[in-house]
Amino acid sequence: MIFLYLFITFFEIGLFGFGGGYGMLSLIQNETVEHWGWLNAAEFTDIVAISQMTPGPIGINSATYCGYTAIKNAGYSVPIAVLGSFTATFALVLPSLILMILISKMFMKYMNSHPVQSVFKGLRPAVVGLLAAATLLLCTRDNFSTPSENPWQFYISCALFAATAFGTGVLKINPIHMICYSALAGLLLFY
Repeated sequence: MIFLYLFITFFEIGLFGFGGGYGMLSLIQNETVEHWGWLNAAEFTDIVAISQMTPGPIGINSATYCGYTAIKNAGYSVPIAVLGSFTATFALVLPSLILMILISKMFMKYMNSHPVQSVFKGLRPAVVGLLAAATLLLCTRDNFSTPSENPWQFYISCALFAATAFGTGVLKINPIHMICYSALAGLLLFY
């Protein structure tokens, strides 16, 4: 039964995940951690980190890892968990495949029309909101600790967060380099 729920959940995320993979992260987190409890917040954060470091779109990578982890956490074996990866990934991609096939010709014909442009003007702020929600959902005790629990980890985590945001956003440092720098800092400071 978990495979059916996994398929439906990721199909819905694929259907409503406007804004690409980063926009989907808040939806994936809400469904897999909050709604179904297939993963905990720390596992989800690890999945996001791994998904960013591996080649391919982050939404698809996250679905693959979430499908595997959800089935593995449910007590199934590794081969069955791999099937969970395929289920989640296929379900996430299927709506886009169907919609693109159905509307690609129509969209090309009407993409410059006023109603279509108006729809996209409304979707753009929503996509930015989804990205902001994904960021806020990841700002948890698992990722930053708290000043009262572990002040050192909290302040270092906040500093790494700020340095990464500043480095990629303002200084235009390659995000892959920032990920490697942060991993090295974590190794040096928390090991």
